[in-house]
Amino acid sequence: MFILPAPKAGKGCCTTRTSPSFLFSTPQHFSDFNLISITFCRARVALASTYIIMKKSFLLLHIAVVLAGFTGIFGKLISINEIGLVWFRALFSMILLYLILKGSRKFQTYDRESKWLLIASGLLPGLHWLLFYASIKYSNISIGVICFCTTGFFSALLGPLVAGKRFSSREVLLSLLTVIGVGLIFHFDTSYRLGITLGLISSMIGSLYMLTNEKLIRRYDAAMINYYQMTGITLSIGLLIPVYVYASPVAIKLMPTGADIGYLLILASFCTIAIYVMVAESLRRISAFTVSLSFNLEPVYSILLAVLFFHEGRQLNLAFYAGLLIIITSVLLQMLLSIKTSK
Repeated sequence: MFILPAPKAGKGCCTTRTSPSFLFSTPQHFSDFNLISITFCRARVALASTYIIMKKSFLLLHIAVVLAGFTGIFGKLISINEIGLVWFRALFSMILLYLILKGSRKFQTYDRESKWLLIASGLLPGLHWLLFYASIKYSNISIGVICFCTTGFFSALLGPLVAGKRFSSREVLLSLLTVIGVGLIFHFDTSYRLGITLGLISSMIGSLYMLTNEKLIRRYDAAMINYYQMTGITLSIGLLIPVYVYASPVAIKLMPTGADIGYLLILASFCTIAIYVMVAESLRRISAFTVSLSFNLEPVYSILLAVLFFHEGRQLNLAFYAGLLIIITSVLLQMLLSIKTSK
């Protein structure tokens, strides 16, 4: 803004109107105004960018959840024992990841200490898989995937102990809301006690994996973490197979059929590599608890697919829809709270 020069007094001269001084700016005031405007615009752009990034992170996360809904289905379709299933899944995933990373020239080299750290971190997802598929084999898909819902609950309890996080009553309450939903969907038939026990232990180990992976993703590339973890699973489960076969009271089928190999390739590519990379990228912006809680939707997809393909006899009654609504509510609440906190 600038001040118009006052007209000279004389005939036909109009009366000079002096504008209030606070409406005008000196060059210094003009510079300050520009600086404030630019700062405000940059803040708006930063907030918009953060919102877009958060939306992308949640989109990736929920695509991963949908794909994860098929893992229980493949666990039922594949005829080999759970330990063989986990070993072949990890082996195929490791080979496919190596070819993809080498072909795209994105394979990264780390020092020996980092390599062994990442390989050792594969122990947790390996045990999680093993117990998860054992839960399905010894019960059914519904039990295995519903027990997985308690991952968020374990993350809320173990987070302060493992990751040094502050205890969050909000996370515990949201987790308990999910547990109530799980209880409504499935009444925990005592005839499947072994499957339930294995599923709950698997869920606890899965939460530990999420918490430790949250730290790794800040230091290493997501795809490389996945590659070395698949290597760790292949090595550790491979060493465990002889002990598993010896200790098992029944015969164990380890060699896959042609159909099994096809299912394992799909499981390795879409339901392993794609999921782990998406989850790892999501963990850059979203907490491990929110990721775990979002995966509470996985059982919903798995149960619907199980009813569709395997006719497990689960009638979708009012209790099912009530439990489903509670689980979705807990997930949406956590998503909204996470987005609000990021702003």
